[in-house]
Amino acid sequence: MHWHAYTWIGNGEELEREGERRPDSPEFAGSHLPPMRTGDWLARPASRIAAGFEEPGQAVEWLRTQYGRVRRAFLHPDRVGLRARLDSAADELPRGVDVQWGEWLTGGRFVTIGVVCCPNRHVAHPCPVRRPAGRS
Repeated sequence: MHWHAYTWIGNGEELEREGERRPDSPEFAGSHLPPMRTGDWLARPASRIAAGFEEPGQAVEWLRTQYGRVRRAFLHPDRVGLRARLDSAADELPRGVDVQWGEWLTGGRFVTIGVVCCPNRHVAHPCPVRRPAGRS
């Protein structure tokens, strides 16, 4: 297993355009919006991947860094807290559970920060960057 990281910051009202957030929509592949299901990030072009990891600890550190970049813009204080978020991610990622954090930011913006397990237990999308064994 390995992990792909994704992030999106944008106008929160855009999230209402649910059609283009679903992989069965013709607009899905080209949409900049986060998908409705976390695992559906894998159906997006590889160019949407913010980072990739071979070890879950690397993914947890990436989550910490991304959180730090937006924390001061949170609209409301974080009720969960960074330590609890990181502890949960460190437990879940090695077990094949995706991690997705979403928070409202000032100015009507919203941020999603996620790490998706690949292969994924919830969706059957192929890895967006790795070739199947035996292929060039």
